[in-house]
Amino acid sequence: MHWSLHLDNVGHPGWYQMALDQALLDDAERTGLGTVRLYGWAPHCLSFGRHEPALRRYDRDRISTLGLDTVRRPTGGRAVWHARELTYSIIAPATSFGGLRQSGRLIHEMIASALAAMGVAAELAPAGRAHGLHSGACFQGAVGDEITVAGRKLVGSAQLRQGNALLQHGSLLLEDDQAMVAKVSRGRVGTGGEITLGEVLGRPVPFGEMAERIGGAFRRWFEPGSSLASSDADQLAERHAARFRDAAWTWRR
Repeated sequence: MHWSLHLDNVGHPGWYQMALDQALLDDAERTGLGTVRLYGWAPHCLSFGRHEPALRRYDRDRISTLGLDTVRRPTGGRAVWHARELTYSIIAPATSFGGLRQSGRLIHEMIASALAAMGVAAELAPAGRAHGLHSGACFQGAVGDEITVAGRKLVGSAQLRQGNALLQHGSLLLEDDQAMVAKVSRGRVGTGGEITLGEVLGRPVPFGEMAERIGGAFRRWFEPGSSLASSDADQLAERHAARFRDAAWTWRR
Protein backbone atom coordinates (compact mmCIF):
# COMPACT_ATOMS: atom_id res chain seq x y z
CA MET A 1 0.00 0.00 0.00
CA HIS A 2 1.18 3.53 -0.78
CA TRP A 3 1.68 5.75 2.29
CA SER A 4 2.40 9.45 2.66
CA LEU A 5 3.60 11.36 5.70
CA HIS A 6 2.48 14.90 6.48
CA LEU A 7 4.14 17.02 9.17
CA ASP A 8 2.45 20.33 10.01
CA ASN A 9 4.70 21.94 12.61
CA VAL A 10 3.29 25.42 11.98
CA GLY A 11 -0.30 24.54 12.85
CA HIS A 12 -3.64 25.47 11.30
CA PRO A 13 -7.14 26.26 12.61
CA GLY A 14 -9.36 23.44 13.78
CA TRP A 15 -11.67 23.63 10.76
CA TYR A 16 -8.69 23.16 8.43
CA GLN A 17 -7.25 20.17 10.28
CA MET A 18 -10.59 18.38 10.44
CA ALA A 19 -11.48 19.20 6.82
CA LEU A 20 -8.13 17.86 5.63
CA ASP A 21 -8.46 14.65 7.63
CA GLN A 22 -11.98 14.11 6.25
CA ALA A 23 -10.78 14.65 2.66
CA LEU A 24 -7.91 12.19 3.15
CA LEU A 25 -10.37 9.67 4.61
CA ASP A 26 -12.55 10.04 1.51
CA ASP A 27 -9.49 9.36 -0.67
CA ALA A 28 -8.43 6.36 1.42
CA GLU A 29 -11.89 4.85 0.96
CA ARG A 30 -11.79 5.42 -2.78
CA THR A 31 -8.14 4.74 -3.68
CA GLY A 32 -6.63 2.75 -0.81
CA LEU A 33 -4.04 5.44 -0.04
CA GLY A 34 -2.75 5.78 3.52
CA THR A 35 -1.59 8.93 5.32
CA VAL A 36 0.01 9.66 8.68
CA ARG A 37 -0.32 13.27 9.82
CA LEU A 38 1.37 14.96 12.79
CA TYR A 39 0.13 18.48 13.49
CA GLY A 40 -0.60 21.29 15.90
CA TRP A 41 -3.48 23.77 16.22
CA ALA A 42 -3.21 27.50 15.55
CA PRO A 43 -5.07 29.07 17.22
CA HIS A 44 -5.61 26.72 20.14
CA CYS A 45 -8.97 25.03 19.79
CA LEU A 46 -11.71 23.22 21.69
CA SER A 47 -12.95 20.23 19.69
CA PHE A 48 -16.13 18.26 20.26
CA GLY A 49 -16.72 14.62 19.39
CA ARG A 50 -18.92 13.86 16.42
CA HIS A 51 -21.97 12.92 18.52
CA GLU A 52 -21.22 14.89 21.69
CA PRO A 53 -24.13 17.02 23.03
CA ALA A 54 -22.04 20.21 23.05
CA LEU A 55 -25.02 22.56 23.43
CA ARG A 56 -25.98 20.90 26.70
CA ARG A 57 -22.51 20.28 28.05
CA TYR A 58 -20.67 23.54 27.28
CA ASP A 59 -21.38 27.22 27.82
CA ARG A 60 -21.35 28.70 24.34
CA ASP A 61 -21.50 32.28 25.60
CA ARG A 62 -18.55 31.68 27.93
CA ILE A 63 -16.58 30.16 25.06
CA SER A 64 -17.34 33.19 22.90
CA THR A 65 -16.34 35.61 25.68
CA LEU A 66 -13.01 33.83 26.06
CA GLY A 67 -12.49 34.01 22.28
CA LEU A 68 -11.94 30.25 21.93
CA ASP A 69 -11.87 28.57 18.57
CA THR A 70 -14.18 25.55 18.32
CA VAL A 71 -14.71 22.70 15.87
CA ARG A 72 -16.58 19.40 15.76
CA ARG A 73 -14.44 16.39 14.84
CA PRO A 74 -15.50 13.74 12.34
CA THR A 75 -14.41 11.17 14.95
CA GLY A 76 -16.35 10.41 18.11
CA GLY A 77 -15.51 10.80 21.78
CA ARG A 78 -15.63 13.80 24.09
CA ALA A 79 -14.22 17.33 24.18
CA VAL A 80 -10.47 18.00 23.93
CA TRP A 81 -8.61 21.27 24.48
CA HIS A 82 -5.88 21.42 21.82
CA ALA A 83 -3.09 23.72 22.98
CA ARG A 84 0.54 22.69 23.48
CA GLU A 85 0.15 19.14 22.25
CA LEU A 86 0.88 16.92 19.27
CA THR A 87 -2.08 15.56 17.35
CA TYR A 88 -1.72 12.55 15.09
CA SER A 89 -4.16 11.24 12.54
CA ILE A 90 -3.92 7.89 10.81
CA ILE A 91 -5.97 7.55 7.64
CA ALA A 92 -5.89 4.22 5.83
CA PRO A 93 -7.85 1.26 4.52
CA ALA A 94 -9.24 -0.53 7.55
CA THR A 95 -7.67 -3.80 6.43
CA SER A 96 -4.23 -2.30 7.11
CA PHE A 97 -4.72 -2.81 10.85
CA GLY A 98 -7.44 -5.43 11.31
CA GLY A 99 -10.51 -4.94 13.50
CA LEU A 100 -11.46 -1.88 15.54
CA ARG A 101 -9.78 -3.06 18.75
CA GLN A 102 -6.74 -4.46 16.97
CA SER A 103 -6.15 -1.28 14.96
CA GLY A 104 -6.34 1.00 17.99
CA ARG A 105 -3.97 -1.19 19.96
CA LEU A 106 -1.41 -1.41 17.15
CA ILE A 107 -1.37 2.37 16.66
CA HIS A 108 -1.00 2.97 20.40
CA GLU A 109 1.79 0.41 20.65
CA MET A 110 3.77 2.28 17.99
CA ILE A 111 3.35 5.59 19.83
CA ALA A 112 4.19 3.95 23.17
CA SER A 113 7.42 2.63 21.66
CA ALA A 114 8.46 6.18 20.77
CA LEU A 115 7.70 7.31 24.32
CA ALA A 116 9.59 4.37 25.82
CA ALA A 117 12.70 5.40 23.86
CA MET A 118 12.52 8.72 25.75
CA GLY A 119 12.40 6.96 29.10
CA VAL A 120 8.64 7.27 29.57
CA ALA A 121 6.99 4.35 31.38
CA ALA A 122 4.00 4.35 29.04
CA GLU A 123 1.31 1.71 29.44
CA LEU A 124 -1.83 0.83 27.52
CA ALA A 125 -5.02 1.16 29.53
CA PRO A 126 -6.97 -2.06 30.05
CA ALA A 127 -9.95 -2.69 27.84
CA GLY A 128 -13.23 -1.48 29.26
CA ARG A 129 -16.51 0.15 28.44
CA ALA A 130 -16.11 3.55 26.77
CA HIS A 131 -17.06 6.57 28.85
CA GLY A 132 -20.45 8.08 28.04
CA LEU A 133 -20.69 11.37 26.19
CA HIS A 134 -22.00 13.02 29.37
CA SER A 135 -19.01 12.06 31.51
CA GLY A 136 -16.77 15.08 30.97
CA ALA A 137 -13.56 15.71 29.05
CA CYS A 138 -11.88 13.08 26.91
CA PHE A 139 -8.82 13.02 29.20
CA GLN A 140 -10.79 12.40 32.38
CA GLY A 141 -10.32 8.65 32.00
CA ALA A 142 -8.57 6.14 29.74
CA VAL A 143 -10.05 3.01 28.19
CA GLY A 144 -9.44 0.72 25.25
CA ASP A 145 -5.62 0.69 25.10
CA GLU A 146 -5.18 4.47 25.35
CA ILE A 147 -1.76 5.49 26.65
CA THR A 148 -1.27 6.24 30.33
CA VAL A 149 1.59 7.00 32.70
CA ALA A 150 1.18 6.14 36.38
CA GLY A 151 -2.53 5.63 35.75
CA ARG A 152 -3.06 9.08 34.22
CA LYS A 153 -3.94 9.61 30.58
CA LEU A 154 -1.22 10.97 28.28
CA VAL A 155 -2.72 10.17 24.86
CA GLY A 156 -6.44 10.24 24.08
CA SER A 157 -7.80 8.80 20.84
CA ALA A 158 -10.98 8.30 18.83
CA GLN A 159 -11.64 6.38 15.64
CA LEU A 160 -14.10 6.60 12.75
CA ARG A 161 -14.81 3.85 10.22
CA GLN A 162 -16.11 5.09 6.87
CA GLY A 163 -16.82 2.31 4.42
CA ASN A 164 -13.60 0.33 4.07
CA ALA A 165 -11.36 3.06 5.53
CA LEU A 166 -10.52 4.37 9.00
CA LEU A 167 -9.49 7.64 10.58
CA GLN A 168 -7.94 7.62 14.04
CA HIS A 169 -7.28 10.89 15.86
CA GLY A 170 -5.11 11.13 18.94
CA SER A 171 -3.75 13.94 21.12
CA LEU A 172 -0.49 13.65 23.04
CA LEU A 173 -0.32 16.33 25.74
CA LEU A 174 3.07 18.06 25.70
CA GLU A 175 2.53 20.90 28.19
CA ASP A 176 -1.07 22.02 28.65
CA ASP A 177 -3.66 20.12 30.68
CA GLN A 178 -7.42 19.97 30.06
CA ALA A 179 -8.54 22.52 32.65
CA MET A 180 -10.07 24.64 29.88
CA VAL A 181 -12.72 21.99 29.26
CA ALA A 182 -13.89 22.22 32.87
CA LYS A 183 -13.77 26.02 32.69
CA VAL A 184 -16.37 26.16 29.91
CA SER A 185 -18.50 23.19 30.99
CA ARG A 186 -21.97 23.49 32.48
CA GLY A 187 -22.02 22.04 35.97
CA ARG A 188 -19.18 20.27 37.74
CA VAL A 189 -16.63 18.33 35.70
CA GLY A 190 -13.85 16.22 37.16
CA THR A 191 -10.26 17.25 36.40
CA GLY A 192 -6.78 15.87 36.89
CA GLY A 193 -7.14 12.56 35.06
CA GLU A 194 -4.53 13.60 32.53
CA ILE A 195 -0.75 14.03 32.62
CA THR A 196 1.55 15.96 30.29
CA LEU A 197 4.81 14.78 28.79
CA GLY A 198 6.57 17.79 30.29
CA GLU A 199 5.36 16.71 33.72
CA VAL A 200 6.59 13.15 33.16
CA LEU A 201 10.05 14.12 31.93
CA GLY A 202 10.52 17.25 34.04
CA ARG A 203 11.34 19.37 31.00
CA PRO A 204 9.55 21.00 28.08
CA VAL A 205 9.25 18.76 25.04
CA PRO A 206 9.08 20.75 21.77
CA PHE A 207 6.60 19.71 19.12
CA GLY A 208 9.40 19.05 16.63
CA GLU A 209 11.21 16.64 18.93
CA MET A 210 8.09 14.59 19.59
CA ALA A 211 7.03 14.63 15.94
CA GLU A 212 10.40 13.27 14.90
CA ARG A 213 10.18 10.45 17.42
CA ILE A 214 6.63 9.45 16.51
CA GLY A 215 7.38 9.81 12.81
CA GLY A 216 10.36 7.51 13.33
CA ALA A 217 8.18 4.91 15.04
CA PHE A 218 5.78 4.85 12.11
CA ARG A 219 8.64 4.74 9.60
CA ARG A 220 9.83 1.54 11.24
CA TRP A 221 6.43 0.08 10.46
CA PHE A 222 6.07 1.40 6.91
CA GLU A 223 8.13 3.32 4.39
CA PRO A 224 6.28 6.45 3.28
CA GLY A 225 6.40 6.86 -0.47
CA SER A 226 5.86 10.61 -0.47
CA SER A 227 5.12 13.68 1.60
CA LEU A 228 1.90 15.63 1.32
CA ALA A 229 2.76 19.04 -0.12
CA SER A 230 1.30 22.11 1.58
CA SER A 231 -0.41 23.23 -1.64
CA ASP A 232 -2.06 19.83 -2.05
CA ALA A 233 -3.13 19.86 1.60
CA ASP A 234 -4.77 23.26 1.13
CA GLN A 235 -6.73 22.03 -1.88
CA LEU A 236 -7.87 18.91 -0.05
CA ALA A 237 -9.00 20.91 2.99
CA GLU A 238 -11.15 23.13 0.78
CA ARG A 239 -13.37 20.13 -0.07
CA HIS A 240 -14.87 20.15 3.43
CA ALA A 241 -13.98 23.67 4.59
CA ALA A 242 -17.58 24.93 4.52
CA ARG A 243 -18.82 22.10 6.73
CA PHE A 244 -16.17 22.35 9.44
CA ARG A 245 -16.21 26.16 9.52
CA ASP A 246 -19.98 26.21 9.93
CA ALA A 247 -21.17 27.01 13.48
CA ALA A 248 -24.35 25.07 12.69
CA TRP A 249 -22.24 21.91 12.32
CA THR A 250 -20.09 22.67 15.36
CA TRP A 251 -23.11 23.35 17.58
CA ARG A 252 -25.57 21.00 15.88
CA ARG A 253 -26.38 19.21 19.15
